[in-house]
Amino acid sequence: MRESILTIPVNDVFGPKDGCPICRLRDGIEEHICEYIMGAAMMEPDVRIETNKLGFCHTHYNMLLQQNNRLSLALMLSTHMAEAEKELFGSKLPFGKGKKTEQAGNTCFVCSKVSWGINHTLETVFKMYSTDPAFKTLFNQQEYICLPHYKLLLQAGASQMSKGDFASFRKDLEALTDNYMKQLTADVEEFCQSFDYRNAGKLHNADMEHVRNSVQRAIRFLTGREPVDK
Repeated sequence: MRESILTIPVNDVFGPKDGCPICRLRDGIEEHICEYIMGAAMMEPDVRIETNKLGFCHTHYNMLLQQNNRLSLALMLSTHMAEAEKELFGSKLPFGKGKKTEQAGNTCFVCSKVSWGINHTLETVFKMYSTDPAFKTLFNQQEYICLPHYKLLLQAGASQMSKGDFASFRKDLEALTDNYMKQLTADVEEFCQSFDYRNAGKLHNADMEHVRNSVQRAIRFLTGREPVDK
């Protein structure tokens, strides 16, 4: 398929063949959105209306803190909290306003934008898989697809691809994910066994790096997020 403004970002995230390409896609979108809202966009009325309404999840609050611009974050927090207080406790009805009370703390401005960006890009991924043999080969050369994005690809592919193309896609996706999961499970089991006195010192061998980092890799595979390792 000829490269275009739609295919270039897809090739960029699938090109490295290192880790989960959909995680790379998400990370890039997250970084862009966080930088955007902590900059001049923070004062744009349309953006503030959305951030006031949705707030942010724990993951994205931490990312915003890392932008080293606490004044911008504090300004958004002040108006978001004021609106949340009004929505939750401004009603004369007991326990707030039903559905709004249930949603409190469960919405995120960044998550909503990232979800839109990923789903929009997946349309191109599925089209490239179905029409471009070179991309299909590239897809099958990925190290793995993390479990959350494995589920996302299955769900989105089933609704967006033709029956025949999805059958092929699902087979390749399942093989890619299952093969990695089997090897990762074996690595974690070997890590556990390395603490047996009969295997003393084995974990420190030069060729055991894949076992030494297996716990972190397992968390990354299961959650789609880098673990915080002290």
